[in-house]
Amino acid sequence: MFFSFFSCAQKPQFVSFTPENFEKLLEDSADIQLVDVRRPDEFEAGHLDKALLINVQADDFLKKAKTLLSKSKPVALYCRSGKRSKEAAAKLTKEGYKVYDLDSGYLGWVEYQQSKRIF
Repeated sequence: MFFSFFSCAQKPQFVSFTPENFEKLLEDSADIQLVDVRRPDEFEAGHLDKALLINVQADDFLKKAKTLLSKSKPVALYCRSGKRSKEAAAKLTKEGYKVYDLDSGYLGWVEYQQSKRIF
């Protein structure tokens, strides 16, 4: 039992944000590294401004991430719905990056942005 608890306590952690809080994070953090972890075709169909594409499903995901991202700056991740970005967040956190995740993904982001235009 102790071993199980100890293992859980040592898991790398990242923070997931709602679209509203993710937007504030991006606005307030000039040095944040914004990363889209979807496939290239998804990225081309639409993405957040200034996002860097690093496909989490590619075999060289970690290699590219280590080449393109600085561990001294926070990383903000998103995917389509939130599942792949959590996978990427776990991998990057384990490598020593400070990671933030958009909990509802690009779909949630688009919905949130559209709701702001209505009011």
